[in-house]
Parts: sequence; C-alpha cells; structure tokens
Amino acid sequence: MTRVTQARQHHIQVVAHRGASEDAPEHTLAAYMKAIDDGADALECDVRLTADGHLVCVHDRRVNRTSNGRGAVSALELADLATLDFGTWKGREDSVESPDWGDPSLTSVLTLERLLELVADSGRRVELAIETKHPTRWAGQVEEKLLQLLGRFGLAGPTAPEDSPVRIMSFSARSLHRIAAAAPTIPTVYLMQFVSPRLRDGRLPAGARIAGPSIRILRGNPGYLERLHQAGHRAHVWTVNEPEDVELCARLGVEAIITNRPRQVLSQLGRAS
Repeated sequence: MTRVTQARQHHIQVVAHRGASEDAPEHTLAAYMKAIDDGADALECDVRLTADGHLVCVHDRRVNRTSNGRGAVSALELADLATLDFGTWKGREDSVESPDWGDPSLTSVLTLERLLELVADSGRRVELAIETKHPTRWAGQVEEKLLQLLGRFGLAGPTAPEDSPVRIMSFSARSLHRIAAAAPTIPTVYLMQFVSPRLRDGRLPAGARIAGPSIRILRGNPGYLERLHQAGHRAHVWTVNEPEDVELCARLGVEAIITNRPRQVLSQLGRAS
C-alpha cells in the first residue's frame, strides 16, 4: 500500500462511512464498534425518522436492501424495525452461507440514540458526522428531532461545547439551513455529487460551512479544492476507498476522508494502531 506524503498525512481526519462498512454490515453496532477499535477519528451515519418519531441509522428510503424486511422506514415503527435482521445480508455475494455476527443486538436496527451512547462511552474523542436524508415525508421534523436528541446529550443548545464533536451533513441545502438557523454552533457539510455552475467558484449555499464533494469531483477537477480553500471552506470528501484516491486527497490537502475502510486508510496515512 502506498504511503502518502508525510507533510499531509497527520492532518487528515479519517471518518468511518456507515461504520467500518467494508468489514461489517453498514449502520450496525458491529460496524461502529469495529470503526472505533480500528482508530477512526469520526463515525458517519445517515438518519431517517420512523413512523413513531425515532431517528434510526438507515441509508435507503426502504429497508429492503439491508435487512430481511420490506417497506419504507418512514412508514414503519421502531418496534417493527426491531424485529428485522440488518446483518446477514452482508457477505451473501461472496458465500452461500450467511456470516455469523454473533450477538443479534450487534446487527439489529440502530437508533441514533444508541450510537450517541456508544460514542460517549468510547473512552476517547470520537466525532460524529450525521447525514439527514431528504426528501422525506417528515420534512423539517427530521432536523427538529435531531437537535432535540443532540440537546439531551449536551451536543446542541446552551450546553454544547465550542469545539463540537458533531456535524450535520446533507445533500439538501434546506436541511442545512434549518440546522444553521436553529443551532449555529454546529458545523454543517454540504454534500455534492456534482458542482452546480453557481458554486464552481468555491461558494457554498447559505447555512453550509464545509464542502462535501465526492471523490469523483476531485478526480475530474482537482482545482476545485483550491477554490474551496480560497473561499475559506474545508473539504470532507466521500467515499474514499482506493489507495490512489487517498493519495490524491492527501496531495490536495483535504481536511477529512470519509471511507468504508478506516483501518486501511489510517495505515496508509501512517497512523496504524
């Protein structure tokens, strides 16, 4: 594995995308425990609101791909989701046998509250990058519930630390604007699959403080990162799994790498535990 330039490697935050999702089922307690053990600086998760108002860590609008159930998260209650297995799908493409993930609680539906508890009990500073998924039938209720829950953990509101360990990410500029208006101390990341013409000079939408370009954007237009930096913005890049992409991010000077492979990326950065 190619090591990156010494001048850059210790300044890049390594963020575990949906946990250590190459090694364990995404968005499960198993994946996040593995990421913490691997030494990830931060954990990334997607949140959706259930029919009875709970925030759960599920990427897709429907649970079909990552569980043995069917249906939209927004139409299911937490008790319904708790009956599903979110683990045995992982590895099916490689084997006729489902892998044994041990304790079923490690692969049951993960609430954001439980993930926050895991981070609080980790014994070291572990940051959390929370992506709000839109569009959704619940619209602004997602941000409202999210800030309420973060407030319970002292991560939003008057008790929030100045150096927040939590940031909110979204492809929805409206979502980030809601967060910025209600909780201006929480960093916000505007995720991008492509750069719209009005943002090519490095600007971000109102309410966004950090850029979240895809690695494809940087591959095709590495000069965009310089424009972001000149505009005063940091860059958190997703999803960076290949060694050559890690090298590119390091060479360009990105501030955070979001990856399914936190252990391998840390090793390439010379930070293997």
